[in-house]
Amino acid sequence: MAVSTNQFKTGMCISYNDKMWIIADFQHVKPGKGGAFVRTKLKELKTGRVVDITFRAGEKVEDVRVENKRLQYLYNDGAAFHFMDTSSYEQFDIDGEIVGDSAKWLKENDEVQVMYAGGELIGVEAPMFVELRVTETDPGFKGDTVQGGTKPATLETGAIVQVPMFVETGEILKIDTRDGSYITRV
Repeated sequence: MAVSTNQFKTGMCISYNDKMWIIADFQHVKPGKGGAFVRTKLKELKTGRVVDITFRAGEKVEDVRVENKRLQYLYNDGAAFHFMDTSSYEQFDIDGEIVGDSAKWLKENDEVQVMYAGGELIGVEAPMFVELRVTETDPGFKGDTVQGGTKPATLETGAIVQVPMFVETGEILKIDTRDGSYITRV
């Protein structure tokens, strides 16, 4: 279905130049002279690259329907990640390239969002917040405070995050997967 540029919304999926894009940002511009236009930042679904594209006001592009499905992460066998639909118990294996950066936040039995656009699998989105155990970090020293510096910590999934100096090996941390930042100890 074709949509006009005046119907753009952040997060909307469109087809442009035979590629699927997510609208990351857009701005309607009406200069004093000349016609109005829409300046957009589009993120390509396959590669993740972000480009600036300008459309004329009222220009039409194809809208792509994005469907989300909740799946449970089972395991990774080195070649693919395995998931299960908890309602039908149907199992899926998804290539590591499609899982992408979400892989470093996945722990067995976690629920994830799998996104389909135009019937094609386009990505796996980890939960916004995860609780993971610290498997390795340097010891903190007496006098280290919350206002002190940070240090790297390796989590049970292999992800490395910056944590406050008082965090020790074996503790469980709450992590924001959007930017990989430490939230709190659990």
